[in-house]
Amino acid sequence: MATSPATLRDVARRAGVHAGTASRALNPATRSLVNPDTANKVIQAAEELDYRPNPIARGLKTNKTFTLGVLIPDLTNPLFPPIVRGIEDTLATVGYTALLANSDNDPEKERLHFETMKGRQVEGFIMATAERDHPLIEDAIAADVPIVLVNRTVDSSRVFAVINDDHRGTALAVDHLVGLGHRRIAHVVGPERYSTGKARREGFFTAMKKAGLEPDPGITRDTNTFTEEEGARVFKALLDEGGDFTAVVAGNDLLALGCYDVMADVGLSCPDDLSIVGYNDIPFLDKLRPPLTTIRIPHYQIGVRATELVLQRIQDPATEPVTVQLDPELVLRGSTAPPRA
Repeated sequence: MATSPATLRDVARRAGVHAGTASRALNPATRSLVNPDTANKVIQAAEELDYRPNPIARGLKTNKTFTLGVLIPDLTNPLFPPIVRGIEDTLATVGYTALLANSDNDPEKERLHFETMKGRQVEGFIMATAERDHPLIEDAIAADVPIVLVNRTVDSSRVFAVINDDHRGTALAVDHLVGLGHRRIAHVVGPERYSTGKARREGFFTAMKKAGLEPDPGITRDTNTFTEEEGARVFKALLDEGGDFTAVVAGNDLLALGCYDVMADVGLSCPDDLSIVGYNDIPFLDKLRPPLTTIRIPHYQIGVRATELVLQRIQDPATEPVTVQLDPELVLRGSTAPPRA
């Protein structure tokens, strides 16, 4: 005969404490209010009884849902799973969970997900979908919805965001190539409707000028999306137009992979004919032939810091907006070498 699941009162009785004390001890957010020895007794009792808290009852009692909405533009992009993992691991330490949705970079789909999550009373949002001009995010800020942007941000001083220092990252790529002896460096630019595309373009031009080199608009090409197919399209156009360059800085790793595809098709060798640098350090780049030199960003830590920020914002609505910039690093692999004499 099946037995009823253990209740909070059962745990309190086993540990010899009041039910309120047991509740505080089992909640990571309030555990510090309980004597450590008592908290350990309660946790041990819960484990012995295989106690599982009821999140719905907990939410009714506290008027909180203990959930965050997480909106991602494209979960098949290897950039985002480590960020989501950082979010989920951090939420788990305070008894929260994430509701995850994929927008496919579709504004209507994104707004539908956003409103649906609001209807389920999520307490805040972490969003990786931002364009620089983003009406949904502006509406959320105006409505005082706790929201933190990751990887990208908007052209507003009112947002909370955790991003990579894209200016510095692109400068690392340029400085590396210049140090190898390259002087004619092409740039396959990410879409400038995203802060990442704009900042990396600015970082490229600034670093080139700092190195005493004049960026050539003729070998700088904008893309419409951060995809492998778009990288191939733009890079093929550069080659077809007879651009004179010995190295390429790509706006992200997927654009760099598109360059690889075209080089293989036309019989060019990397890095013998052209050096290539990517951006993001998505998984498996070390398995390419040649392995891709790239700029590594701290994906997991972006998720961690964003979660900390949104929880802080939920706890203290008066918290002032802040943009946290995390440092990138250059990862040297086999796709870059000195230019041929």
